[in-house]
Amino acid sequence: MSLAIEAIAWKHVGCRLKESKRKEGMISMEVKERVWLAKYPSKVPPTLTYPEMPLDQLLRDTASKYPKATATIFYGAKMTYREIDEASSAFAGALARLGIELGDRVGVLLPNSPPFVIAYYGIIRRGSIVVQMNPLLSVHELRNELNDSGAVALVTTDPLLDKAAEACHGTEVRHIIVASPAAYVPLLMRPIVKAKAKPKGEVRFPEGVQVHSFESLLREGHKPPRADFDPKDHVAVFQYTGGTTGLPKAAMLTHFNLVANALQTAAWTYGLEVGKEVFLCVLPFFHSYGMTVGMNLAIVKASAMLLLPKFDPLETTKAIHQYKATLFPGVASMYAAVAYHAEKGKVDISSVKVCVSGGGPLPREVHDRFVRATGAKLVEGYGLSEASPVTHCNPIWEGENRIGSIGLPFPDTDCKIVDLETGTRELLPGETGELIIKGPQVMKGYWNRPEETAQTLRDGWLYTGDIASMDEDGYFRIVDRKKELVIVGGFNVYPREVEEVLYQHPKVLEAAVVGIKHPLRGEAIKAFVVLKEGEQATEAELVAFCREKLASYKVPREIEFVKELPKSPAGKILKWVLKQQAEKSQ
Repeated sequence: MSLAIEAIAWKHVGCRLKESKRKEGMISMEVKERVWLAKYPSKVPPTLTYPEMPLDQLLRDTASKYPKATATIFYGAKMTYREIDEASSAFAGALARLGIELGDRVGVLLPNSPPFVIAYYGIIRRGSIVVQMNPLLSVHELRNELNDSGAVALVTTDPLLDKAAEACHGTEVRHIIVASPAAYVPLLMRPIVKAKAKPKGEVRFPEGVQVHSFESLLREGHKPPRADFDPKDHVAVFQYTGGTTGLPKAAMLTHFNLVANALQTAAWTYGLEVGKEVFLCVLPFFHSYGMTVGMNLAIVKASAMLLLPKFDPLETTKAIHQYKATLFPGVASMYAAVAYHAEKGKVDISSVKVCVSGGGPLPREVHDRFVRATGAKLVEGYGLSEASPVTHCNPIWEGENRIGSIGLPFPDTDCKIVDLETGTRELLPGETGELIIKGPQVMKGYWNRPEETAQTLRDGWLYTGDIASMDEDGYFRIVDRKKELVIVGGFNVYPREVEEVLYQHPKVLEAAVVGIKHPLRGEAIKAFVVLKEGEQATEAELVAFCREKLASYKVPREIEFVKELPKSPAGKILKWVLKQQAEKSQ
């Protein structure tokens, strides 16, 4: 089917369609009275029609319509959409030949690179399930995810082979498929990449595991068998939650969930030109945000993916300049670092048109600094792994970008703020409670976690665990994580509020706030601060600055200066690590 996003006709904002419409292979969602629709950009419809199709059809459609368009740029080497699509089909056929069946789980342990895109879509085309895996995890953590998912195969790359092989011991993995980075870079770079790509340690393969070359499997060119399944019910991806709180668990995202979220995001970013954009893909694809807003959206828009395996501020800034990147999905810490290096090195990164910030709050100072450096539109959005992940975003080209808010709900996305005690009483605009969400992008549930699924999904609503409020116009604001709320002497303190103040200090580059034990108040506020290069500051100086802007109980009792904050590969600050550090030092 065409990639066009079909909108259901609607007479006026806030209308009610009494019945949702269902046509052949399509589902259209019901529009209810939603106050935020009055603030919608005129070119974004409140409801869309979603095709009931496999996720890989997005790639097929783009490859059919734009076969010669650049799909990936990797250290200067380019692949077209036709090449990526054909390689994905070849990989799907190879998986079938290896005995990988419909619904089997296949781990993907790869950085952003052409093999990631090929493997991801090849696994999905086979009807198997992609198990997203973070290369920075320890062997123990990787083994836990392989065992939890029941993965029967693992796709990895030479530099990670020793870790991958070790993690497969004691699991159900029977095939390890190894991609060579050198095969995807320009010829002159291949000797250098080959030298660097060797495993760091001894490779110990588990007994009975077959090892295959990814590139050899592609050259064999096996035709994939037809995979018949219901896209609404069939799981495409196991997306492990970030691990910032509790043990990671796999959110089961169906083909329908992921197609819906890609089309919702495409509708919201209507100003991007099909076939003409360059997406900066430095957010890791194994993270739900990078997967949808980096990879899947780029495919819907027939745009080039500028693939960076890791975030390095200087290299990222140079890549934006060299390849004229136009869309930059990222997190606040990335924008702060890129803006700093662009200003310091006087590098022109004005090609960037749109940036969507997620994965945590976007401080106003970071927003303003980046916009000054690029002239780009920088808006904050919101999502979570359990929702494929995007649910909210500020308007980009038309409408009000309210800095400090996460914007408006996506088309077909219902949201409510409910009380923290029972989770059943809907609160009024301006009141603070838990954000709950309902929409076509919401997961099927957690893999093998019936109790946690029942706790998180209630009557079709996804309970996010985020404390939020909605204003009278329907703009939502995240106050903090439910689990990160700090109670000081009976008063609620939301770390984000304190962080926003610290970011306003001219010497502060990054800040993170956690609660620590206090003998009298129960908890107190501790801040971890990274200063800008060349700056010096004292604890007393920052405390005094906070006292001018915050109530006394919100002012940090301790401030620790650090060289860097611990972050996930997606750039999210790991507050649980900071909390552990704070507790050890008490």
